Amino acid sequence: MLNLIYFVIVLAILIFVHELCHFLVARISGVKILTFSLGFGKKLLTFRRGETEYAISAIPLGGYVKMLGESSEDEVPVEEAHKAFSNKPPLVKMAIAFSGPFFNVLFAAFVFFVIFLTGFEAPSTGTRIGQVPKGEPAYSAGLQEGDVVSTIDGRKVSQWTELQKAVTDDTALRPLKFEVMRHGKPEVLMVTPKAAEEKSLFGESLGKTRPLIGVAPALELRKESLAGAAPMAVLEAYDWTELTIVGIVKLIKGSISPKNVGGPILIFQQVGQSAKAGRSSFLRLLAIISINLGVVNLLPIPVLDGSHILFSFFEFVIRRKIPERTVEWSQKVGIGILICIMALAFYNDFMRVFHG
Repeated sequence: MLNLIYFVIVLAILIFVHELCHFLVARISGVKILTFSLGFGKKLLTFRRGETEYAISAIPLGGYVKMLGESSEDEVPVEEAHKAFSNKPPLVKMAIAFSGPFFNVLFAAFVFFVIFLTGFEAPSTGTRIGQVPKGEPAYSAGLQEGDVVSTIDGRKVSQWTELQKAVTDDTALRPLKFEVMRHGKPEVLMVTPKAAEEKSLFGESLGKTRPLIGVAPALELRKESLAGAAPMAVLEAYDWTELTIVGIVKLIKGSISPKNVGGPILIFQQVGQSAKAGRSSFLRLLAIISINLGVVNLLPIPVLDGSHILFSFFEFVIRRKIPERTVEWSQKVGIGILICIMALAFYNDFMRVFHG
């Protein structure tokens, strides 16, 4: 139940952020907003303010801003023709469509800023060992969480990068002599690295191996100043945006297995785990999902924001509106594509749950 609450909170925040920016840019552009809804399907709660109906709907997996003239079926009164989305210049329509995804990325940068400002866990600057997973050479040799490595085969190490280099430089996979401090007392352990296949961030094989002992650095709490947190947040948001785009391209090209596609169940699990891990972990996942939402919505699939941007761009280039029949046909295709993607996501989610 607690995981469900966190899941709903995350979805509500991200949907609200995305749709709010569509709403604000449309209002600024003089477009009449008919409905602002969090969720799809049957409206559970509604109220009206001015010419807009605000609603909370039954299916909390999205939201929408219904604008006058957005659909070909809308009847636009002559006196309100200037408020219709369809009658706005292409650049205005592009700005309205782009605003939601763009604000998702901006929101993620803000969340990263809060994380860096209020405290976040980062790898220790020294050689204190953190996690030692079972089954790894370090665990079998007796290395423990909290050990501080001082030398490896007589080679002094004071930084984690030096520890990594001392292990990876020795490609013979022979026993290495680790001198560590444990609870203030020196210990000597022999650790034999294993050959581990090198993979990219997306799990792709790089075609080579490297020595590995299977340890992670200890984490420490850090805080940044206002001046330091701001550029770090922007860079973090940029890196995650780039990573998401590259991942989607690799998925389309077939470099990454479709099994990596996840849906609501995976998000539900990840949100619950991150909430248990602490505030920083939960906020970081919130930012990452926000970026994913923004990037995915920019795909040129009819119904998504990317298709509105693409159609408006064509209108700008050819100086006339796209035929309604073409728009309607493409939307039907887009809905079909989205249904297939969601079916794949749910299938993968259930396979993870029932088959690990």
